[in-house]
Amino acid sequence: MRIERVEVRELSLPLVHPFETSFGRTTGKEFLLVTVHADGLVGYGECVADRDPFYLPETNGTVWHVLEDFLVPLLLRLDLHHPREVLPALARVRGHEMAKAALEMAVWELWARRDGVPLGRLLGGGKTQVEAGVSVGLQEDEATLLGKVEREVAAGYRRIKVKIKPGRDVGLVRALRERFGGVPLMVDANSAYTLDDIGRLRELDAFSLMMIEQPLAWDDVVDHAALQRELRTPLCLDESVRSADDARHALDLGACGVINIKAGRVGGLAASLAIHDLCRARGVPVWCGGMLET
Repeated sequence: MRIERVEVRELSLPLVHPFETSFGRTTGKEFLLVTVHADGLVGYGECVADRDPFYLPETNGTVWHVLEDFLVPLLLRLDLHHPREVLPALARVRGHEMAKAALEMAVWELWARRDGVPLGRLLGGGKTQVEAGVSVGLQEDEATLLGKVEREVAAGYRRIKVKIKPGRDVGLVRALRERFGGVPLMVDANSAYTLDDIGRLRELDAFSLMMIEQPLAWDDVVDHAALQRELRTPLCLDESVRSADDARHALDLGACGVINIKAGRVGGLAASLAIHDLCRARGVPVWCGGMLET
């Protein structure tokens, strides 16, 4: 298959509810939507970058530039026999995993349409249903957080993740555990802590959490390894893992006990499968997180 045309659109949608993390409050989503055309079919890929480089360095502006000037020209030269060939063909462009992912995932979707099969089956999956959890952002006070979580549990979500940051952590988790008992609970710090906070983070061991996600710097594995040795609760890496090699390095160092696979962060679906397969071979749990995709 040869991709005949690629379109990139910049879109903006308001969020139903604001979403707040340790690095800011979001009320809308501005994003790029990639469309690939071949053989009378189309495939879509949504880029997870935002307008600001506050989560990872890529932004809508950098993605547009890299797609237009580098990645799309490379893709249009290919005679594809399988979507797995896309990511290696883009490897000469260093980094820019979000840009690569949007393009690569669009090709996967087009391929699934061509073959007339669900994308999950094309990827090797067999399930038609999965248990879903929900991520709850920072709320204005404890009562509002408890009310929000109660509504999500009533809606049927099986796991609850809440955002934390220094000063809004142990007390909130204690209140959640007291209110919701054995509901699977995890917390996400989005890099808001340092090793100076080990004592505070160790207090979270008392609440039988599934994981503490990315408590330290966004590009770190070494300090996470040091922290993991001090905690019973598994650490989960998110921002620090942007490729299968990053995942391997983290596991070799003992930097985490769980990895959050976000296809849009790691370069696409082929890279996600590689991380999944690595972790499965090592006996390390993974889960798929979201990026406020539309």
